[in-house]
Amino acid sequence: MLTTTTTKVLEPGDLDAALAVLDRDPVANAFVAARVQVAGLDPWRLGGEMWGWYADGRLESLCYAGANLVPIGASQEAVRAFADRARRAGRRCSSIVGPAEPTAALWSLLEPHWGPAREVRAHQPLMVTRSLPVDVDPDPLVRRVRKDEMELILPACVAMFTEEVGVSPLAGDGGLLYQARVAELVGSGRSFARVEDGKVVFKAEIGAATRHACQIQGVWVAPEHRGRGLSVTGMAAVLRYALREVAPVVSLYVNDYNAAARAAYRRVGFTETGAFMSVLF
Repeated sequence: MLTTTTTKVLEPGDLDAALAVLDRDPVANAFVAARVQVAGLDPWRLGGEMWGWYADGRLESLCYAGANLVPIGASQEAVRAFADRARRAGRRCSSIVGPAEPTAALWSLLEPHWGPAREVRAHQPLMVTRSLPVDVDPDPLVRRVRKDEMELILPACVAMFTEEVGVSPLAGDGGLLYQARVAELVGSGRSFARVEDGKVVFKAEIGAATRHACQIQGVWVAPEHRGRGLSVTGMAAVLRYALREVAPVVSLYVNDYNAAARAAYRRVGFTETGAFMSVLF
């Protein structure tokens, strides 16, 4: 018996079905799930479209198409359908990112039309923890960034982004969207830093949060302060906030070549449970 499949842009009435798909893997899907829980499926509020792939009338897979293109729970057939839709729409995203296997399949179909990419990071370990480290004391100087400290935290955020991604977040629109994102995290109490002599020496954000899981992003130590162990004690401090106040599971993903960061995360209890992939334009 043939399976009938279709792909469409989801509408607000599809919210419950979309959340059910996202809940199948709440850790890997935390970033998109957090956006959907806040904004729903209205493209203007969500910052992009949510595409749904249906098999016999049942929503099985998703693809977020905004600043990032993110396949979610995507089978090979769903990936092909999403790639066809993305190809016809033209590239509007600055990256393709998601679980490594479907992201690699999606990129293999889009590369002839969208390539070459500026950089492909094919294996970024997804790391998870559910408990505080027992042998690392959290840095007592790591604290929430206050709403009146945007001028303090923004230069550190820009430095982190530029170092990590390879381009400045202030390009294009002058950084308006990026500054708004930083302000959102500060305003929600999910931006953390250690400040010495009026400068940020360590920072991290809880960049996405649902009731099931949250994801730490933007971990950065000022270059002149590296080698002091600030990433270990700082991460322990952020973990304390995250596990006590946000969600029972904390995740992050890291570049596989960043041995120092992976070691620091393991030191505070993170273990590798999967892998992401990023294609940067």
